[in-house]
Amino acid sequence: MIKVMLVDDQMILAEGIRAVLQTAEDITVVGIARDGAAALELCKKVEPDVVLMDIRMPNMNGVVATKKIKEYDSNIKIIVLTTFDDSDYILSAMNNGASGYLLKDIGSTALIDAVRNAYAGDTILPATIARKIADAATMVADNRQVKLKKNYNLSDREVEIAMMMADGFTNRQIASALKLTDGTARNYISAIYLKLGVEGRAAAAAKIRNLI
Repeated sequence: MIKVMLVDDQMILAEGIRAVLQTAEDITVVGIARDGAAALELCKKVEPDVVLMDIRMPNMNGVVATKKIKEYDSNIKIIVLTTFDDSDYILSAMNNGASGYLLKDIGSTALIDAVRNAYAGDTILPATIARKIADAATMVADNRQVKLKKNYNLSDREVEIAMMMADGFTNRQIASALKLTDGTARNYISAIYLKLGVEGRAAAAAKIRNLI
């Protein structure tokens, strides 16, 4: 039996979700919390397998509650279930350990399947949500490139190499991918270190990744 806990400040919605989930023979709803702080306390009492978590709630929002519940027990699967499809919330929830993100207009069968899939260890992301995450990641990458050019005066080629360094490419892999000699690749990388004001690869990669 999959034990599910619901977290939502709108009780009529929570009761509706419970009614849907209780139609599944392998799912039982073990509790409902009305905000993130209450969710953390209830979680310790009922030990759910899966949590359906609202985002915008009083006292403690769903992103923070997700982080704290995962810190308490990393095995608990959390699906963010909300009316909002804001990419910032999506990324924050996933970065804090959520197993998936669903909108509240989901159908009954799909919701039940999502709970089962999350319990099995799958990541739950509708196509529209996956696209938003991809778009947000692209925007972050584009923003990094702009800042590398503007703040550190990197050339287009240096920006290209810097982004590859941040993604973990080795000197040889960079040289091969860009059809450069090993020596030329090293020269570019040395120039990047100088412009970024760092002394090594790890520091350079960290500085580039933090350009958001």
